[in-house]
Amino acid sequence: MIPALKFLSWRRGESASDALRADRPARAAGLLPRARGAAIAAAVLAPLVVVAASAQPAARPIWAPTSPTLERIYDSGTVRIGHRENSPPFAFLDAKGKPIGYSLDLCEVVVDEIAAELRKELRVEYHPVTPENRFDLVTSGAIDLECGSTTNNAERRRDVAFSPTMFVTGTKLLVRRGSGIRSIADLNGKTMVVTRGTVHETAVPKIAQRRGLSIRFVTGADHQESFRLLASGKAEAFANDDVQLYGMVAATRSASEFRVVGDFLTYADYALMFRKDDPEFAEVVDRAFRKLAGSREIVAIYARWFTKPLPSGERLDLPMSPHLEEIFRVQGLPGD
Repeated sequence: MIPALKFLSWRRGESASDALRADRPARAAGLLPRARGAAIAAAVLAPLVVVAASAQPAARPIWAPTSPTLERIYDSGTVRIGHRENSPPFAFLDAKGKPIGYSLDLCEVVVDEIAAELRKELRVEYHPVTPENRFDLVTSGAIDLECGSTTNNAERRRDVAFSPTMFVTGTKLLVRRGSGIRSIADLNGKTMVVTRGTVHETAVPKIAQRRGLSIRFVTGADHQESFRLLASGKAEAFANDDVQLYGMVAATRSASEFRVVGDFLTYADYALMFRKDDPEFAEVVDRAFRKLAGSREIVAIYARWFTKPLPSGERLDLPMSPHLEEIFRVQGLPGD
């Protein structure tokens, strides 16, 4: 216990501990009376033992983070959250411009777990990200945690790390009602919009090529621009994950004009994203998800965004799928 206390004191820059450390060589060389060394040690460590007894759980040792992410957060007292601005219901802005959504609620729980790990109150800084720049902002260290609607796949895991799965979805098409388009085959000779920086930008053209379809692809800078290209008639279909298409229709109250069609073209697991090669930080994120599942809080958060009214007043009416429920059970969700 004593070495751990002195190490924590040194981490916080306490001069008394520095003095004790400075005495250590002399004491080892026999130049400092043992009684004097013991007195200094007692004087330095006594107040720390009181603090430890009152502020730290007895069963858990005091430590200093070796994780570069946790160390930066501890030193700054701030967690930097990257969020999407128009990806309902995962991450979007409310009427006052505040970031809200399913992913933001999950990230809030992760931040609470980081604060518990560091024994420190933390501030949160919100930074908007786009499909194109989100990966660079994570790998460069500009943000600590990306809370949006990002697909976890093998290609991306070469550069970044992911939390446990928070949602399961797949690619479908959003089209105008009355267009006669029911599947990707009906888009032969027509135009489809996809969003830059998403998996759909590369995956859907490959699917069209394999099926021998001549489809012209245009791109939007974000999902909102892609939706506008569809709404303005510059594209006959918008390819995106079905949950996001339902979310955009609900947010814009345009269910009478658009509908989601077709079989799933791809499948995707969504997760929170952070820097790789930081196992200590990854363990904190994993622990937050285990607590979310084990306490069933994940069920309440899911219901808030997928079955209850959104801020627009519309509902997605998307009960948790058996697939996602089983994933949460693996994470610790108790059975009914």
